[in-house]
Amino acid sequence: MRYPLFLDLANRPVVVIGAGRVAIRKIRSLLAAGAVVTVISPQAQRPLPQSVRWYKRRYRRGDLRGASVVVAATNDATVNRQVCAEAKRRRQLVNCVTEPVAGNFIVPAVVRRGQLTLAISTDGASPALAKQLRRELARFLGYRYPMLLKTISAARQRTARTPDD
Repeated sequence: MRYPLFLDLANRPVVVIGAGRVAIRKIRSLLAAGAVVTVISPQAQRPLPQSVRWYKRRYRRGDLRGASVVVAATNDATVNRQVCAEAKRRRQLVNCVTEPVAGNFIVPAVVRRGQLTLAISTDGASPALAKQLRRELARFLGYRYPMLLKTISAARQRTARTPDD
């Protein structure tokens, strides 16, 4: 069983090895979280966001130095295992897209509605089921709960500013 966790990656260095379809999806979500992303890949399947630092070459030992989080996202399972092994030696958080057990964390299916975030995981047993649950929960939530959350948050802030009697 894994421990659920939300990380604050604002201004934290993240290294992504690979630039295929899955890697680009991860890069975009990391950037949305405020991470400072470095990509190492000889080529990219699609244009990379301009805010990433891109080294157009293959992974080399030592490329993970200084990273808070690492993503092994090549289409080569051997390279991904090497990346994971280096990251684990460095005591870094590492996600492996081809072989989740090679890393030390997985990325859940996520539903975001304003400040409301739901993370769904099957602990790797069925990513397809997690994706299906994500779609169903997104439909269920609609936008009423985020609006409710916004109202509750505003009331909570007003209450926090009011001195107790």
